[in-house]
Amino acid sequence: MGNVFISIKNFIRKHHLEVLKDVALFILITAVIHFAWRFWQTQFNYAPIRDFMYGLMGMMAAEVYRESVWVIDRLLDITRVDETMYMYFPNRAIMYVNDGCSGLKQILQFGLLMLIFPGPWKKKLWFIPLGMLIMHLTNIFRMIGLAVIMNNWPWYWHFSHDYIFRPLFYLVIFLLWMFWVERIRGSGDEVRGTGEDILDPR
Repeated sequence: MGNVFISIKNFIRKHHLEVLKDVALFILITAVIHFAWRFWQTQFNYAPIRDFMYGLMGMMAAEVYRESVWVIDRLLDITRVDETMYMYFPNRAIMYVNDGCSGLKQILQFGLLMLIFPGPWKKKLWFIPLGMLIMHLTNIFRMIGLAVIMNNWPWYWHFSHDYIFRPLFYLVIFLLWMFWVERIRGSGDEVRGTGEDILDPR
């Protein structure tokens, strides 16, 4: 079995397929985290830390509401708000921010991806928190975009929510991961290779 793995590794190096290996690993990790989270949510209701999870999601959803409303209400001036996490629009449309809008799953999904994916830990110590912040800002952008849709084209709200702004999270995760692999993590030799690999021009 060990010879098989060595042969695969040599084949990947010989044909310069490291990028495809990284992409495959990214897809695998992302899919496992996504479906494991869904299974934990639907089958176990976040047990055994149910109360903690709902409390954290509620706190984060309230913060997302507060920050997005600051932009929507003061800069775009298209909505009326109150303390019940609702947004009221001039066209009588209403948008509610619930716990599912917290962005917690996507933030943790990015963090877990980067913890598992190969790379130097010293760089992960600052890149993971930075990426989590970017994911939070992406969620704020999503809420602002949905508010604009609700105010101007409310009949497109469900489509925009499910097929535009929800995939946006995964696009941002992918772009952050690409930036990590191409710019931050280091060269392929630094991550995978040895001194002999670097010196050998083959």
